[in-house]
Amino acid sequence: MSQMHRTDHSQFRKAHDFVPDFSHAERRTRIVIGITAAMMVVEIAVGLMSHSMALLADGWHMSTHVIAFLITAVAYYLARRHAANARFSFGTGKIGVLGGFTSAVALAIVALLMAGESVHRLFTPLTIHFNEAIAIACVGLLVNLGCAVLLRDHDHKTGDGGAHHQDLNLRAAYLHVLADAFTSVLAITALTGGKFFGWAWLDPVVGIVGSVVVFSWAYTLLRDTSGILLDRTPPSSDLPDQIRRAVESDGDSLVTDLHVWQVGIGKFAAMISVVAHQPKSSDSYRELLRGHDELVHVTIETQHCGEEHESLAGRD
Repeated sequence: MSQMHRTDHSQFRKAHDFVPDFSHAERRTRIVIGITAAMMVVEIAVGLMSHSMALLADGWHMSTHVIAFLITAVAYYLARRHAANARFSFGTGKIGVLGGFTSAVALAIVALLMAGESVHRLFTPLTIHFNEAIAIACVGLLVNLGCAVLLRDHDHKTGDGGAHHQDLNLRAAYLHVLADAFTSVLAITALTGGKFFGWAWLDPVVGIVGSVVVFSWAYTLLRDTSGILLDRTPPSSDLPDQIRRAVESDGDSLVTDLHVWQVGIGKFAAMISVVAHQPKSSDSYRELLRGHDELVHVTIETQHCGEEHESLAGRD
C-alpha cells in the first residue's frame, strides 16, 4: 500500500549526456584508418629498400597514426555506448579528451624516435635510391592531404572557436594526419635536394627538423587535453567572472566558493557557494545564469550570513 503513495520524481532527474552526435566524424575516422594503414605498409617497405631516412621516418610516423586513429575511433565508440550510464557522473565527454591526450603522447614519442634515428643517419649515412623514394613520398603526400580534408571538415567548433570548444579527440587525429603531410613535404624536399645537388646530408637533417615541429604540435595538444582532464578552467574563458558578476548583481549575495570545469565540447559544470543576508532560492540564482547555455550542470549552495558576510564583502 505504501508504494501507492510514493511520489514519482523521475521528471526531476538531470541527464548527463553532454556529448554531441559524432557518428559522422566516427565514420570518417574509420575510412582514414584504412587508407593510412595501406599507405603505411607501402612507405615503410619502400623506405627500407631505398635507404631513405626521410621516407622511412614518414612510414614509421604513419604507423603510429594508425594506432592514434584506432584510439580516436574507440573513444567515440565508448563515449556513445556509455552516454546514458549513470556511473559517469558528468557524462562521457572526457573520453574523447582522454583519447586526444593518448594520441598526443604517441605523437611526442614518434617525434623523439624520428630525431634519434635522424641523428644516427647523419653520422652513418646510407646510399639512397632517390627515384623510388620521391615517387612514394609524393603518393604519401596526396594520401595525407586527402585524409586531412576528410577530418578537417568535421572538426567541431562552437562559439569563439577556442581550444575548449573543439573536439580534441578529432583534433588529435587531424594533427596526426597533418604531421604526416608535413613530413612528406620535408621528405620530398630532402630527396629532391639529394638527387639533383648531391646533398645526402639533407635527408637526416630534414628528419630532425620535422621531429621538432611534430613535437611542438604534440606539446600543444598535451597542454590542452591535460588541462581538461585535470578540471582546469580554460585560460581563455571568462565564464567564472561572468558567473560571479551575475550572482552578486543584487548587491547582497557574495560568491565565496566557485568551481568551473569542462564536461564536454563547449559544455561546463559549476559549483557555486553563496552567502547573503537574504539568500535567494537556488532557482532564482539559476535564473541569473539563464543566458549561459554552456552551463549544463550547476550546483548552488546558499547560506544565511550576517556580520560575517559583511566582513567578507569588505575584504573582497
